[in-house]
Amino acid sequence: MATPTPQQQFDSEFSALQTSLKRLQDAARLNNARGAVERLDADIGSLPGQIAALRTQSYAFEKGLELEAMQIQAEWRGIEPVTRSQIETQTAPIQAELRVLEGQISQLAAQRSNPALARPALERLKTSVQTLVSKAEAAERTVSSAYQPISGKVSALKFRLQKIEWMMKQLAEASFKLLATESGIMAVKAVWCKDVKEHPEDPDGVLYLTDQRLIFEQKEEIATKKVLFITTAKEKVQALKWEAPVALVEEVKPSKQGMLKNEDHLDIRFGPGAPLQTVHLHIWQEASEWVQLINRAKTRDFDQTRALKIDEAAQEKVKSAPSQCPSCGANITQVVLRGMDSIKCEYCGYVIRL
Repeated sequence: MATPTPQQQFDSEFSALQTSLKRLQDAARLNNARGAVERLDADIGSLPGQIAALRTQSYAFEKGLELEAMQIQAEWRGIEPVTRSQIETQTAPIQAELRVLEGQISQLAAQRSNPALARPALERLKTSVQTLVSKAEAAERTVSSAYQPISGKVSALKFRLQKIEWMMKQLAEASFKLLATESGIMAVKAVWCKDVKEHPEDPDGVLYLTDQRLIFEQKEEIATKKVLFITTAKEKVQALKWEAPVALVEEVKPSKQGMLKNEDHLDIRFGPGAPLQTVHLHIWQEASEWVQLINRAKTRDFDQTRALKIDEAAQEKVKSAPSQCPSCGANITQVVLRGMDSIKCEYCGYVIRL
């Protein structure tokens, strides 16, 4: 490769300087901070609507969501004008220095035909541009420190809402229906590992936690035809695989598995009356969080956070459910869930209307 001439070398460096100047022109306006503030403003403004939509879909819990959104909006009303003013205050001196640099670079352009003479000015301007970039970055940090605390609150709340929105979408598409007064708490993508160790043929789907049940629904596309090990046809499989009253959960254990210990797994042990004794699940959320969720549902802690009331008649049906079969006198061992219309005696098969 031929060694560039002094003129070619100067032209290359001058072109790079002009590119740096264009980036600096954006940085000098604190465009990143301006964009962040606009996005934050839009996110905060959308929070009440997101929560209202979830209530319309019958999300019953976290009655403090609306208040939390209102408090964030009130806090933002105090911070927003100060933040926008600070952007302009930080921008003014940087813009003034930028105009001087722009004039000097224009003068340097007229000297490009004499690289030897223009070289000192080029080196000086490189340093000046980098110095001003550093000032602009420092100004960005100063501005972001003003809104970062509330930005963190908004991000955390939006993340919670997104998980709830995903659950409500899955429930709307589910192959089963919730009981009349049953409400979803959380859902997660999951694999039901039938013999504890995960295999490719294990059902892939969604684990649901409601205020009354744990439910696993298979929901995946399965290859129905392969040519030379390449899938050429698929079939969607969606079916309820198992369900169990959350009251029958006796123990939940989280674990980290996989080669890098970055997979979240749950081991759940059920008491007598459940369709399964134990289940092992690979889930796509923090397993420790699910342990807390399941235990809270078991102790009915979520009832304290209800935003939508439970129908009193449905509650009375559960309270007045018989403890013995009126036909054969056997004890009723089935867990009666709110919203059920009948139970069946496991000994004589008699259907008891509630």
